[in-house]
Amino acid sequence: MAGDDLHRTAGNGFAEALREAILARGVTLAWLNKRLRENGNPVSMATLSYWRSGARRPEGAQSMSAIDDIERLLRLQNGSLSSLIGPTQRVGPIGTPAFPLNERILENAVTEVFEALGTPQFDLSRDVSTHAVTLVGADGDVISRTTRTLIQSMSGLLTHVPYVDMTPGVRTPPPVFRAVGGGRIAARYSHPSGEVHGFSMELDQPVDSAQYTMIEWSFEVPPGYPSVRETGHGVSRQARDLVLWTRFHPDALPDWIEEVEETPDGSTTTPLTISSGSSVLQMRRRFGPGMLLLRWGYGERE
Repeated sequence: MAGDDLHRTAGNGFAEALREAILARGVTLAWLNKRLRENGNPVSMATLSYWRSGARRPEGAQSMSAIDDIERLLRLQNGSLSSLIGPTQRVGPIGTPAFPLNERILENAVTEVFEALGTPQFDLSRDVSTHAVTLVGADGDVISRTTRTLIQSMSGLLTHVPYVDMTPGVRTPPPVFRAVGGGRIAARYSHPSGEVHGFSMELDQPVDSAQYTMIEWSFEVPPGYPSVRETGHGVSRQARDLVLWTRFHPDALPDWIEEVEETPDGSTTTPLTISSGSSVLQMRRRFGPGMLLLRWGYGERE
């Protein structure tokens, strides 16, 4: 098969192109296996069979070196096969999922919300990178929070992503959740305790295992909502990075601010100050499971 002919099969994927190239060359997998071993690029018969059938795709530097050799052995143009492999299907290390807080009653409520939304507590996705911007009004209370998250599917086709908002110990009416981009809100549910409110976002484009998508959603405080002087984000698995930017009204800068990092093992509180401007930036890398929070107030700290 000529290289140009093979490139026309790109839409059918790597496996079909490999099958056609082997057939056109008039060789067998055993012949290919032997030649690869002789050239210092050993690939097992089972792996070659998986590649040919499409059950697996080449992964890693050693496999890609073998693909280069296969192209030469099958008399193909350089890159004719490797260009069809596509992105990796490996998820990489993700760690053991865990509820981000050491609060059993709240965890049970969150589990019930997820069940009502039709999703497991530890779903088949992970937050790889999250940027959240919180706006604080002239009264010192949260007005809104906009969250943009890069999500990775960990197993199978990912079509929905659930999120919850928690107010431990404070009963609130349902906040206003809005889908900004990447999907639409397909379901909402509030726990009877009023401490956990959640939603499920249906993705515009479902993503397969190890692939990524981006979503953006907002949380808005409705009329009659209790005073909220806290913001944050939690993850049940380790995230690559987490960035929280809290922007205060210039006429309502807090008298005190503290950062709270909560994990299943406990809590750490660190006093913060606004050195300049009217905002606080918090950043973490390789964070989770856990929650990163910011709390503030006016007058003496109780």
